[in-house]
Amino acid sequence: MITLSDIAIQFGKRVLFSDVNLKFTPGNCYGIIGANGAGKSTLIRMLSGELDPTKGTIQVGPGERLSVLKQDHFQFDELTVIDTVMMGYEELWRVKEEKDAIYMKEDFSDADGLRASELEEKFAEMNGWNAESDAAALLSGLGIKEEKHYLQMKELSGKEKVKVLLGRALFGNPDNLLLDEPTNDLDLDTVMWLENYLANYENTVLVVSHDRHFLDAVSTYTVDIDYGKVKLFAGNYTFWYESSQLALRQQQMQNKKAEEKRKELEEFIRRFSANVAKSRQATSRRKMLEKLNVEEIQPSTRRYPGIIFTPEREPGNMVLEISGLAKTADDGTVLFADVNFNVEKNDKIVFVSRDPRAMTAFFEIVTGHDTRFQGTYRWGQTITTAYLPLDNSAFFDTDLNLLEWLAQYTDDTLESNLRGYLGKMLFSGDEVYKKARVLSGGEKMRCMIARMMLENANLMVLDSPTNHLDLESIQAFNNTLVNFKGNILMSSHDREFIDTVCNRIIELTPHGIIDKQMNYEDYLTSDDIKAIQGRMYGDN
Repeated sequence: MITLSDIAIQFGKRVLFSDVNLKFTPGNCYGIIGANGAGKSTLIRMLSGELDPTKGTIQVGPGERLSVLKQDHFQFDELTVIDTVMMGYEELWRVKEEKDAIYMKEDFSDADGLRASELEEKFAEMNGWNAESDAAALLSGLGIKEEKHYLQMKELSGKEKVKVLLGRALFGNPDNLLLDEPTNDLDLDTVMWLENYLANYENTVLVVSHDRHFLDAVSTYTVDIDYGKVKLFAGNYTFWYESSQLALRQQQMQNKKAEEKRKELEEFIRRFSANVAKSRQATSRRKMLEKLNVEEIQPSTRRYPGIIFTPEREPGNMVLEISGLAKTADDGTVLFADVNFNVEKNDKIVFVSRDPRAMTAFFEIVTGHDTRFQGTYRWGQTITTAYLPLDNSAFFDTDLNLLEWLAQYTDDTLESNLRGYLGKMLFSGDEVYKKARVLSGGEKMRCMIARMMLENANLMVLDSPTNHLDLESIQAFNNTLVNFKGNILMSSHDREFIDTVCNRIIELTPHGIIDKQMNYEDYLTSDDIKAIQGRMYGDN
């Protein structure tokens, strides 16, 4: 349990939030949301003890252990993988190290014997004799194969290190668990494993994430940082978003009677309570929603970008033909081969692969940016494309300001027109004179989306479109693509994006493709699909 009493945090004259009085209790997972800069990571840093609040106190339950997900991928490079995980339980590791040091002594005294006995007792109480096997089981669940458990951390890939650091945070069943963007760089199988793990976790969890599906799957409460306050709402992210949008619509209809508003909100809560029946934590969430006071629901102050794609013409029946396409990476890995399919009118396709390089390679080929491949592709005469690449850094290697940058991609270079597009992407006033090269990752993505809006294309090629975007931009982008009248070819780690936008799944493998029109969740869990994947990837 973690208790916050009269907490405030201020940097210079800027107050992030104040008057925070909250209690985070066992058996609940609290999803922390807020606009960029609202203070989500700052709250996590304060709870972890890394940062002191300007005012107030933070208390962890007596004798309780708090664990934090580390983000430094190089901190443990000289340690073995298994030791890195076990060291996450600091007290257990300290006892083990002291105990082992005593037994290593050549002149073992009576005092050493007494101390060793005390340590052995503590070690047993903390389940120390099972620590190594428990750490190994955790690593295996996270997808780190047994043969890598005793390698040094520096021998692992970046994505493998992310999994080990997550295992370190989870190890030993801590009483309080703080996770800041835990799904970053995780593959979908590991994200699903983590969802199941946290859904059954009986202690206190606080998590910051831009993954809406993940937040919905694990959160029993939503912690919203807005209006300079930190407020607690029953329910998950989707409930918070839909209720805040309803409250906003009601606020915009000022003449609506108070009683009508209340009835509309109450009906919304009833409907949402029924919808959570499919959730792993349905009963507890339903009870929370039933207790919710409708007066707590209010519109958010967040700003959502205005993403609008308007194709100049409707796609014809012939969209894209792929025949015998194959690509080998520079290291000799076959990314995909024997790729044959047609894109049909109204197709919105998500491409997946065990090797994420495969999707990027495919998109680079069909957009004309890579000519080193085998096979052929042919676009329909009516098709115009807009491409959002995975790596956009080359676009911003310039000293142009945002007005000048955007002007490169349109014939209508009137400042009012350019400001209109930049304004939709939340760049206003003097912000349009910022240099393109100094933008953050999220700002660059919003500029790239503005560029795509100018193209009026009827087919979108999107390589991981939610990367670097905040929840507000992701939600706006998602809503637009659901209603887009053209074709979409995309890759994504955002399951909500995939589930709501796409109607076809194509998996690229070294021995052909798997091509299905089915629900993505079903695709991930289908035994039939797993059997096909085994054959395609040459699994034993």
